[in-house]
Amino acid sequence: MTQPDRLRGKGALVTGSSNGLGLAIAKALAAAGCDIVLHGLEAPEDVAPTAAGLAAEFGVEVGYVHADLASAAGVDALLDAAQGQLRTLDVLVNNAVVRHFAPLDAFPLDRWNDALAVNVTAAFRAIQRALPGMRERGFGRILNMTSVYGTRAVANRVDYVTTKTALLGLTRSVAIETVGQGITCNALCPGSVLTPNIDGRIHELMDARGLDRGDAVREFLKGKQPGGELIDAAHVGELAAFLCGPAGSQITGALMPIEGGWLAG
Repeated sequence: MTQPDRLRGKGALVTGSSNGLGLAIAKALAAAGCDIVLHGLEAPEDVAPTAAGLAAEFGVEVGYVHADLASAAGVDALLDAAQGQLRTLDVLVNNAVVRHFAPLDAFPLDRWNDALAVNVTAAFRAIQRALPGMRERGFGRILNMTSVYGTRAVANRVDYVTTKTALLGLTRSVAIETVGQGITCNALCPGSVLTPNIDGRIHELMDARGLDRGDAVREFLKGKQPGGELIDAAHVGELAAFLCGPAGSQITGALMPIEGGWLAG
């Protein structure tokens, strides 16, 4: 369990956090006492109950910013708003992602460009904007959400594989340029995580093939996670909170797997 108050007084921006894995990470940071700015493409009124619930449960300030990260202007608008809502921006989690499924020779160029913009350029620009304040205060934690597919390829997902791989290079570069400044930059590498999207795909398998949930999960993970179990999103959040706390102060430039042994083979 996340230690209460480990991050009390710190502020965090988690991109792509209105639901799913990003929200689980935001919740773990809030549980450690961190004030939070959530981000997504949903209307503010749709996310308000989630933000209010986190604030009430953990006694922290929780805001939300609607912003499209496909342009530099959108990223700058997000950082301006987040820095206006937080006392200090101490933790940046680059989690927002887009993806498209298509074979290489039929992959739409506009979808490719969107993936580069949201998955890589937005993370780069957000780090650029967050670093001056982190350096001034002598404290910062940057987490880039990559994936097993940052080190393994799979057919029909060239945008996702390429951008998640690029985030590893970005992570190492930022880590090297911030060594000794009280700032760390690490990449989290989840396998298949139990999110609403994945849960929907599991139910599709159950309906299409008449499987019970356990068999459907194992079928979904066949050839992937050897343990045959989905990763709990809350556990990814706990790893993020650990890296942001005192015990993570000397961990930087690292790829942190949480993928049930998928990369061991």
